[in-house]
Amino acid sequence: ACCGQAASAITYDQLQNMSYNEVRGTGLAAVCPLIEEGSTNLADLKPGTYKLKNLCLEPTKIQVQEEGLTKGSGPQWSNTKLLTRQTTNLSDIEADLKVGPNGAVVLKESDSYSLNLAPITVQLPGGERVPFLFTIKARPHHNTFGYYSSSSHMPLELEASGDLSSFGGQIRVPSYRGSTFLDPKGRGGSTGYDTAHALHTRADDEALESENLKKFDSGIGQVVFSVAKVDPGTGEVAGVFESVQPSDTDMGAKVPKQVKVQGLWYGQLG
Repeated sequence: ACCGQAASAITYDQLQNMSYNEVRGTGLAAVCPLIEEGSTNLADLKPGTYKLKNLCLEPTKIQVQEEGLTKGSGPQWSNTKLLTRQTTNLSDIEADLKVGPNGAVVLKESDSYSLNLAPITVQLPGGERVPFLFTIKARPHHNTFGYYSSSSHMPLELEASGDLSSFGGQIRVPSYRGSTFLDPKGRGGSTGYDTAHALHTRADDEALESENLKKFDSGIGQVVFSVAKVDPGTGEVAGVFESVQPSDTDMGAKVPKQVKVQGLWYGQLG
């Protein structure tokens, strides 16, 4: 489970045979299944076009980029403590997976209507809390409500390419807050006050502009997968992943931090 939380390893069949009461409170809801038997020989994953179902991503380590502690040192990745619920994983994702004769891989996420988002908050060693949306979506920031981003040329879903040892692609990270969210001063994106209620005379103050003008915008990240184990008999495949994505900006009021998520993934080929 994420960031050192203890939970037992379990196979897909074992998890499916458990009741809700057996899973509740155990941490298993945040665990991706493992492959009980299989091969680490990636050649056992034969070339072809597959439907990847029950794709699951389980974070095991979350780091946030901070400035170096000593003068002249560059940015460094700091370990964090998970503050939110244990269900930090993404699950039940579907994708099309194509494996070429030379080991080339193309993965295209296919379930357009799933959210595939997990709101997570972590704490840095100094006490600062960093919220972010863990996701592998690549939907453009343009919809019937009029939200738009200049990067709308990106595909609707994740498209990852490479080889079995490393294939990845760009992801889009939506705003952590929705447009109807109100901050403690009653300001929001599509509702609420335009300025802090007690500071009407400073409505046009440049120092308050980022706080007053709420933006529902999205950031861009990157995710990379690696295949580690295959079971040709069951069609199960598993490996590790790493994503780097921006944190929450409080709807434009804060500069986002870079968040690195590392973990395990699992899926079934059909």
